[in-house]
Amino acid sequence: MKITALVENKSEGRTIPKHGLSLYIETQKHKILFDLGPDDTLFKNAEIMNIDLSEVDTVVISHGHMDHGGALKRFLQVNGKARIYVQRTAFEPHYSKFLFLKVNVGLDADLKSNPQIVLTEGDYQIDEELSLFTVSRRDKCYSGANDALYNKSGKDDFLHEQNLLIRDKKTVLITGCGHTGIVNIMEKAAAFSPQVCIGGFHLFNPLTKKTEPVSLLNNIAQELQKYDGIRFYTCHCTGSEAYQFLVRQLPDVGYLSCGKSIDI
Repeated sequence: MKITALVENKSEGRTIPKHGLSLYIETQKHKILFDLGPDDTLFKNAEIMNIDLSEVDTVVISHGHMDHGGALKRFLQVNGKARIYVQRTAFEPHYSKFLFLKVNVGLDADLKSNPQIVLTEGDYQIDEELSLFTVSRRDKCYSGANDALYNKSGKDDFLHEQNLLIRDKKTVLITGCGHTGIVNIMEKAAAFSPQVCIGGFHLFNPLTKKTEPVSLLNNIAQELQKYDGIRFYTCHCTGSEAYQFLVRQLPDVGYLSCGKSIDI
C-alpha cells in the first residue's frame, strides 16, 4: 500500500500547501482518494506528482466540511466512474463561528443526488478490503477546538464524520479531522487491530490560532501510548505545536505533509 498526501497544510518539495486534506491511496485492489481538499489544489498537486485522478475508483469524504470535500464538483467533472462514499448528514448545513460571525463551511448540497454518490448512514462495508465506521461517543479527550463548529441544530455532534479501515497486508486506519476525538476513534478501531493510523487530531483552531492546552495533549499522549506497536501519522488540523508535543511523548508519531508518500 502506498499513501501520498495531495492536499495538506504543509508541503514538501514542489507541491502546493493548503489548509485541508486529501490522501491518494493505492492498494492491491483500489485507487482511493480519502478527502478532496477545498479547491483546485488537489488537481494541481496530482499533476505535479504524476497521479491520474481519472483512474481513481473509490472516494471517501470523511465529513461535511469544505476543506475535505470542496473539490467534489470538479472531481466529478474529471472522473465519471468512482463511487464516492459520504455520510448522508454530511450534506446538511455546517458552520464555523467566531465571535458573532457564522461562516458556511459545508459541502455543496446540490451534488448530493449525483449518481456516483453513495450516501452512508453509520458503519458501512464497501468490500472485503475497505470499510467505514462512525463514532458516536465523544467523552474521552474531546478537543475544545470543536466548540466553534455548528450544524443546523446547534453545536456539531459530528455524526456526519466517518473513518476508513483498509485491510491489505497491514490494517490501516485513516481519519479526516478526528472531530469525535482520536482516543474515542482508536477505542472503536481497536477491534480491527490497525497497525497504522493516519489523520488529523483537530487540536488547533485555525480561526483563533490557538492550540489546545497541554493538559489535554498530555492526556491524549497517555491514551495513545496504550497502543503499543501502532505507527501514527498526523497532519492537517493537529497543528505544529500539538504535533511537537506529541512527538516528544510518543516515539511512533510522524507527520504526513503534502507531497510526501509512505509505503506500508
